Amino acid sequence: MAIDEQRLQAFLGKAICDLGAATSATLIQIGDELGFYKALAGERLTPAELAQRTGTFERYVREWLGNQAAGGYVEYDAASGSYGLSEEQALCLADPHGPVDLPGAYAIVEAMFHAKERTLANFRNGRGMEWGEHHPCLFHGTERFFRAGYNANLITAWLPALDGVVDKLRRGGRAADVGCGHGASTILMAQSFPDSEFVGYDYHAPSIDVARERAKAAGVENARFDVADAVGYTGRHFDLIAFFDCLHDMGDPVGAARHAREALKDDGNCMIVEPFAGDQVQDNLNPVGRVYYAASSQICVPVSLARKGPALGAQAGEKRLREVVVDGGGFRQFRRATETPFNLVLEARP
Repeated sequence: MAIDEQRLQAFLGKAICDLGAATSATLIQIGDELGFYKALAGERLTPAELAQRTGTFERYVREWLGNQAAGGYVEYDAASGSYGLSEEQALCLADPHGPVDLPGAYAIVEAMFHAKERTLANFRNGRGMEWGEHHPCLFHGTERFFRAGYNANLITAWLPALDGVVDKLRRGGRAADVGCGHGASTILMAQSFPDSEFVGYDYHAPSIDVARERAKAAGVENARFDVADAVGYTGRHFDLIAFFDCLHDMGDPVGAARHAREALKDDGNCMIVEPFAGDQVQDNLNPVGRVYYAASSQICVPVSLARKGPALGAQAGEKRLREVVVDGGGFRQFRRATETPFNLVLEARP
């Protein structure tokens, strides 16, 4: 068959970029854990200076810097032989409390490799894998990566986009965070609205233990955390119930929506934050969709299938979620309140 040389070279160029990114994944984690990014965010350093600042071996540091500069993750000045981070690079790589935490995402990638053999078996037998069966790096990576998005958007954009929620929480409301994980979203809301009461629920007991530790360390006293799944928590009369990037993972998302409807006050609000997705496959064939399909096939779909669920997947889309929340869950009002390039923020009301 005839090969189009131009198309071949274009594909190989893309594949080499992907291969470089894949082989650099552990180096990003190493740079994070050894404090390389933080050191380079402060000033330009030679390999020897970076090694001295971080207590590491210069020969390895030199190769790490070459890799990072080749990938555009650090800047190199040939005249001085020094390396540094631009403000934009530092924002994404050296500030775990900022709006983007890229190294946190690589702990999720690490978890995918830990689960590879199980994932391979799942593709063959159609079974699932519970959230709690993953390597602990998944839980910590999820906390870091998603917390950054919450820091950037939750208080300033997402909650204000809901109908009357901010006023309720300022006056002293009652809110539930279902599928709270390590409690990053719960704690952030509790800190921002000290007169309100927050309850975080998660069926993964070790995550609830961590959430309690996080809240204690932050001095948060208006939030508590209970082990319960999305159809089993007993709290009632909530002004707000939130699902952060978790409804699509659940074994019974319709039941979770119905349970939330019953637990809300008649004038309450349900916030459903989901990965950004269009309703058609072709809408999601882009870099963000690629990331989400990867996570979905190795984490999200297996969690749902492990509980005989519908496996909505991370790219479920607004139309499918509407069916779950309105047709199945019994909510009467449903709308897209706001969005980011990475998230849909949906509001449902009784």
